[in-house]
Amino acid sequence: MACYAIGDVQGCYEALAQLIEKLRFDPAQDRLWFCGDLVNRGGQSLEVLRLVKSIEPQAVVVLGNHDLSLLAVSVRREDEQLKSNPDLRRVLFAADRDDLLDWLRNRPLFHADPQLGFAMVHAGLAPRWTIKLAGLRAAEVERRLRGDDYRRLLKNMFGDRPGAWSKKLSGDDRTRAIINVMTRMRYCDIRGRIDFDSKGRPGTQKPGYYPWFEVPGHSPRDLSIVCGHWSTLGLFQGLGIYSIDTGAVWGGRLTALELGPEPRVIQVECETRAQVGRKGAD
Repeated sequence: MACYAIGDVQGCYEALAQLIEKLRFDPAQDRLWFCGDLVNRGGQSLEVLRLVKSIEPQAVVVLGNHDLSLLAVSVRREDEQLKSNPDLRRVLFAADRDDLLDWLRNRPLFHADPQLGFAMVHAGLAPRWTIKLAGLRAAEVERRLRGDDYRRLLKNMFGDRPGAWSKKLSGDDRTRAIINVMTRMRYCDIRGRIDFDSKGRPGTQKPGYYPWFEVPGHSPRDLSIVCGHWSTLGLFQGLGIYSIDTGAVWGGRLTALELGPEPRVIQVECETRAQVGRKGAD
């Protein structure tokens, strides 16, 4: 049995299909982990959602910021949904949209497999979060997403405030802070305050900020972490971190990482060019 983590797909269905074929994925015994951002920009988000949903429970997906954005748009008025880019509109007005969106809404923010020795999150963890604490914080958001007030959460989750996680936070501020850490963070300071503006490679950020996994004095973590979200960082392996967003939607590669004692990288080229947005954007 093999387990592979796959970086940000962002609607690049053809590259995903090629990668799965290259992996010789056997749904009878193999598993696929997806680091979030299944949708947006690539033009085939609808096909990606249908494919990944079809291989559950062999597929584990954590939510990314683009996945949450799609869910947020889905609870707006129809005239507002029509203002979305063409890729997302294909999902929002598909015959099976409700099934797909309900499935997506029930995905976790964080996944950990102690037996395998790996955890997965879309963006990052706050400096003081251990693997256990990350699971607890993620569960808070997941309960709301799967509960009766999920529409309120989706309407109030956007924003850069508060800029850092604190256990004293409550209500929408607390939920928003957790979501920002797990789906948007690249750089933060030693107190966990996020720099939302810096999106380039390390060395381009503001003074006093660090890649989230290099913050001095961060809590020890007993599992390796696989993540995505940071296409300008590219493939990064070190410090117990495996960052595998290699910019497929920008004409880069779609990356899979075979999880195990000696992780192995498998990639395919992606001919897709993003329909909207800019490189490095949230």
